[in-house]
Amino acid sequence: MQSLKILIADKFEQSGIDGLSALGCTLIYDPTLKEAALVDALRQHDPDVLIVRSTQVTAPMLEASPKLSLVIRAGAGVNTIDVATASKRGIYVANCPGKNAIAVAELAFGLILALDRRIPDNVQQLRAGRWNKKEFSEARGIYGCTLGLIGLGNIGREMIPRAKAFGMRVIGWSRSLTPERAELMGIGYRTHPLDVAREADIVSIHVALTSDTRHLCNRAFFEAMKPGAYFINTSRAEVVDEESLAWAIREKGIRAGLDVFEGEPPSAEGVFENPLVQLPNVYGTHHIGASTRQAQEAIAAEVVYIVRTYIETGHVPNVVNLATRTPARYLLIVRHLDRVGVLAHVFDCLREAGINVQETENVIFEGAEAAVARIQLDNEPPPNTLNAIRAHEAIFSAVLVPL
Repeated sequence: MQSLKILIADKFEQSGIDGLSALGCTLIYDPTLKEAALVDALRQHDPDVLIVRSTQVTAPMLEASPKLSLVIRAGAGVNTIDVATASKRGIYVANCPGKNAIAVAELAFGLILALDRRIPDNVQQLRAGRWNKKEFSEARGIYGCTLGLIGLGNIGREMIPRAKAFGMRVIGWSRSLTPERAELMGIGYRTHPLDVAREADIVSIHVALTSDTRHLCNRAFFEAMKPGAYFINTSRAEVVDEESLAWAIREKGIRAGLDVFEGEPPSAEGVFENPLVQLPNVYGTHHIGASTRQAQEAIAAEVVYIVRTYIETGHVPNVVNLATRTPARYLLIVRHLDRVGVLAHVFDCLREAGINVQETENVIFEGAEAAVARIQLDNEPPPNTLNAIRAHEAIFSAVLVPL
């Protein structure tokens, strides 16, 4: 693959810029590009690759650049990217999973400690010139408390050793968690999120946003939580029904530490209004879970790795939008001489029969004299098509197998 033209439309580490330049890529770096300006930039520069961090990538952006073949999210989630449109246009979408896990876990524990010791309120009153030791000298303490984890991916797993270092007991739920895996992690297995909510003194959310997890933390979830429990969300705002959380804060004394909110500004600075942050016992941060220098350096290195692999092999690491199962119903296995035009003959026969090829793999044997092609098809070729394929003098056999 020739050197690529890359548009970077968000703040990106210098080490990543240097790494991409060392690959021979042509770089356009403008972290201010958003919305219509990004559409115009994509149309003007027509890059092969778009790299973003928090910038929304919409259908008009993906449609603006005919050459665009890869969008990389310099982070874990891809909910800011119109993945469905990318898939329709044959554009790879890749991310950098796990590289920010430690940073997010550190912030989650910062919020837990802030809630318990009311650190922001301490600071605010000191800055106002008020000494109020009596007000702040009765924290609960987190030693011996039960931490309930909803989601045990990279970030959730990073929470476990930190919790144990504080002397906490840990229970958890995720769709992929089994009792055996929970035992290996040293945590208690729970079969449902509500089971975690009922038992935990502190609940911390670490799930990706999907149709299944949207409003996972709803009224029933908060009704199940203990009065006065702590609720931490450093994942995605949409995982939480914010009206139900507000009810729990007002009526059950729930304390909330939140790094994500509905209605976040699309850029790094802007006006922000959300009624949750006006409630007592709510501490918020500015969606900064992944924003440590360590995490961003690791993410930049992963982005360079993705681009290097794409250039050298044509494959995309961490791609999120390839079909796990195609509509293929039959597998055609063709053993043939490694000669020019053999596969073209096979595909011509399939085209004439109106058979669509879903996936193809052609493996060469040692010595490059013979090969075997595995071709996945959406329908069964009629007998005359198979006979036409087998009639080629360079084909040893053609076998059809139902999938």
